[in-house]
Amino acid sequence: MKRQIFLNDTTMRDGERAPGVAFTTAEKLGLAESLAAAGVWEIEIGTPGISPDEIETIRAVVALGLPVRLVAWCRMTSEDLDAAIECGVPAVNLALPASDIQLTGKLGLDRAGALKVVERMVGRAANRGLFVAVECEDASRADRAHLAHVIETAARAGASRVRLADTIGVLDPFSTFDLVSELASQFLMDLEFHGRNDFGLATANTLAAIRAGAWHACVTVGGLGERAGNAALEEVAAALAVLDGENIGIALKALPELAAHVARVVGRRIPAIKPVVGADSFTQETGLDVAELLKEPCTYQGLDPALVGRRQQIVIGKHSDATAIAQVLKEKGRELDPDLAAAIISRVRSQACETKSTVTETQLVKLYDELCRASSDRYLGSE
Repeated sequence: MKRQIFLNDTTMRDGERAPGVAFTTAEKLGLAESLAAAGVWEIEIGTPGISPDEIETIRAVVALGLPVRLVAWCRMTSEDLDAAIECGVPAVNLALPASDIQLTGKLGLDRAGALKVVERMVGRAANRGLFVAVECEDASRADRAHLAHVIETAARAGASRVRLADTIGVLDPFSTFDLVSELASQFLMDLEFHGRNDFGLATANTLAAIRAGAWHACVTVGGLGERAGNAALEEVAAALAVLDGENIGIALKALPELAAHVARVVGRRIPAIKPVVGADSFTQETGLDVAELLKEPCTYQGLDPALVGRRQQIVIGKHSDATAIAQVLKEKGRELDPDLAAAIISRVRSQACETKSTVTETQLVKLYDELCRASSDRYLGSE
């Protein structure tokens, strides 16, 4: 049997760090319910140290009694931990920089000082009966030996998981695999990977981390997050399920509506070419590809759209051939006259170039009917 891979969603915490994104309490409640319904098993719901309002929002989400683990993200300070305890959450993610540049630049700590903080704060949280995860911020630029010491210290103090965060998104799949595999081979501690998308590699890096031995992946719906965002829940879920055959517990068919829900809440459109959930992600125009798809879908289909509640779409445009045009016309009750095939292709290409868009079904029928009438008039005129 495949091992269970856990997707930990941080849309409501790290996703909210995207410019201009701010969730109301009602919106967080709705998002939490949608995430739980989709099968997400753990939700990072906010940062209690931000404000009293955030504490009240987190309390409201906890009060829903959802069948998921709810986590509060905290800086590794007594103030943040106290705020999390006040919220009533069962779990905390205690974050501390792991790289020298962030330890000294942000906190004025050296490695030895950081380990003392980890030991003290993790021990305190564990003694309160909380599930404790430790986030190694900027793990991608940290000394490997120091990361090992952090994991050892966290485990000894009572932590159950360590998150390796590529905070500034500088890893690639190869360096991600090396980092995670090295640590996974040394420790029994559950490892989680949090990939940022600054170079467009967050999803690929997350898959590499899972293959290297991480059991947990930190994701957001639509890849929402600061700068270029994070690894997208829908991309990681579909890739793990289809490409790797992993057991992820996510209802793939729920992903398009979940993405649409988040898009509505944040007031952003889903890009048409967004993998899995974008309007054009299962759309074909090119003539040869369409012809093969109509005969056998798997020829040009790596992900069956039905798995994620979608369907394949054929659109007409500059690159369409007679096969695709005939198929669309047939669906509209028209049979393509072979003698008019070249003419309709020419008209379609002309219109597509002029409008810089596809030709709708209605427009195609209109163009074809005009051709049919013109052809008929010429035939009658020749009698």
